[in-house]
Amino acid sequence: MTQGIASRILNGAKGAVLLFVAVTLVGCADSDVEDLRAFVAKVKSSKQGRVEPLPEFVPTASFRYSAAGMDDPFMSWELKRARQQAAQREEEEVEVSNGLSPDVRRRREPLESYPLDTLRMVGTMTREGEQVVLVKSPDGLISRVSPGNYLGQNHGKVVAIKEDRIELVEIVPDGLGGWLERPASLALVE
Repeated sequence: MTQGIASRILNGAKGAVLLFVAVTLVGCADSDVEDLRAFVAKVKSSKQGRVEPLPEFVPTASFRYSAAGMDDPFMSWELKRARQQAAQREEEEVEVSNGLSPDVRRRREPLESYPLDTLRMVGTMTREGEQVVLVKSPDGLISRVSPGNYLGQNHGKVVAIKEDRIELVEIVPDGLGGWLERPASLALVE
């Protein structure tokens, strides 16, 4: 009950303060605005200025900037020199190469992480008319391998599956900047 009375008194006090402020502001206002009206009339009666017409717009000739053959100002000289040397080495390798090279953009298969001599052929099976080989990796995982899959770290591609071995062709460096094909096989471990 005391809270209800206190809130009514507080609301009444707020209202009284607002009423006092409003009355004070109205009382302070000067109702004589005759000087303002005279100034506005004087400005309106003065001579109007004339605005000059905008100048005629003359289009300028366009300029096409092409820096295709120019140096990049944001590339360091060392990086530029390194790129030029790498490009020169690639050109030399192409000249030396016999046209054979591994497909480096091809997604590598899991069994390409291991050297060929660490992989073990542990069995064969026929699946839907296709012969599949089971190969055990050094970490103990057994994987299915079909013709066309890759084994070993020398880009070895499986070309044939026999009952007792896998035949593959590896692509190895020839020591002169080129590549050569080398036959390899992985025998069945009993």
